[in-house]
Amino acid sequence: MPDRTRHLSGALVVVALVGAVIGSLGAPLITPVSRELGVSLNDAQWTLTITLLVGAVAGPVLGRLGGGAQRRSVILGALVAVVIGAVLTTAPGPFWLLLVGRGLQGLALGSVPLLMSVARSHLPDERGRRSIAALSVTSTVGIGVGYPLVGWIDDLAGLRAAYGLGLVLAVIALVVAWWAVPREAPAPPPRIDIVGAVLLGVGTLGVLVAIAVPAVWASASSAVLLPLVTVGVLVAWVVVELRTPTPLVDLRLLARPTVLRANGAMLVSGIGMYLLFSLFTRFLQTPADAGYGFALAGVAAGAALIPFSALGFVAGRTTPPLIVRVGDRGAFVVAIGAVMLAAVVFAAGTTSLILVLVAMAVLGFGVGAVSAVMPALVLTGVPAAETASVLTVNQVLRQIGFSVGSALAGAMLAAATPAEGEYPTPDGYLVAAWWALPPLALSLIALLVSKRGSSGQ
Repeated sequence: MPDRTRHLSGALVVVALVGAVIGSLGAPLITPVSRELGVSLNDAQWTLTITLLVGAVAGPVLGRLGGGAQRRSVILGALVAVVIGAVLTTAPGPFWLLLVGRGLQGLALGSVPLLMSVARSHLPDERGRRSIAALSVTSTVGIGVGYPLVGWIDDLAGLRAAYGLGLVLAVIALVVAWWAVPREAPAPPPRIDIVGAVLLGVGTLGVLVAIAVPAVWASASSAVLLPLVTVGVLVAWVVVELRTPTPLVDLRLLARPTVLRANGAMLVSGIGMYLLFSLFTRFLQTPADAGYGFALAGVAAGAALIPFSALGFVAGRTTPPLIVRVGDRGAFVVAIGAVMLAAVVFAAGTTSLILVLVAMAVLGFGVGAVSAVMPALVLTGVPAAETASVLTVNQVLRQIGFSVGSALAGAMLAAATPAEGEYPTPDGYLVAAWWALPPLALSLIALLVSKRGSSGQ
């Protein structure tokens, strides 16, 4: 199918971009969900967190299912599930049903490594590398594409209609993938590490609950039991992955110094980046009766995030040349420096809409640059045959970092909310923003404190 192959790169980016828009729908609709469904803002935050959680667990599962001949079928099957999830979010129903739908939509995020592997397998080397870099920054660009539309639809027709945008986009992604993704040569079906998938999901959920649900620490029994169970589950997962012949995640790849450092940097920087992103979006949407914030809702809230995506797109185009000039680790330093600068600008300008928008734009550049440089960092010294596995591990850690950052933002703001109040105090936002700096600094340490001689050095 020559015509399809010629347009494959663009089609893969479209599918990933649509998935990014769908995955991030929760952020601009957190406040509307809280108001219309009568749940707390902290609970409404889970409409974003659960999508990231499912994306983290689904990545390696889809990667294994999509090995060889099954790749096209798995991509299409995942998108069918995303369509079903979109239907659940659009249809009137209780809050738990909305969460189920948002969870299914997380499969769109989990399919990105598969899309990258398609690019590498079916595109020439240079086009494949460019496509993988473009796929890496779709999550940043997708926010600016979807948020204004989501806000406009929410203003015009309400919450469920806004989620209906996800349904339309999911159908478009399914059609594009069906048309463009090539069939693979026949091969035996892969063996799936179901036990590993369950343990990873339960362990990650335990971490998120410990962060996002402060009530678990109010009881002495739950404060002891939850950490013990979570650690025990994650240890069991490591044991299973090391012993099974077909692991969900090849943990032995993590023992390679370059891969270990890059993945560690991705995990902790993801926490800091998404913590800031969650803070900025909620601060901009805070209603006027809170006494602070800018009461941006609907179209205005969406438009406020265009700078985030615009600078993320710029970062995606400028980072490859930057890598040539200063090396991959040098480019990562620039990216993390931009994210840190965004936190400082936000903390210094919470009373100025312009400064908060500047902070959002700088954050977008930093997030886009981290996404663009990460494939180069994580693939240093990795054999070509293991590209998909390494990228899957990195995507898992990225989604886990984002999930923890999202949950951490909700927990910090909930802790800063007075007992009889509805909104956090302004100082709560400032404290949370400063707390984004330690994981960002740790990501630099994880990558830079190493032997010289890595790529780009």
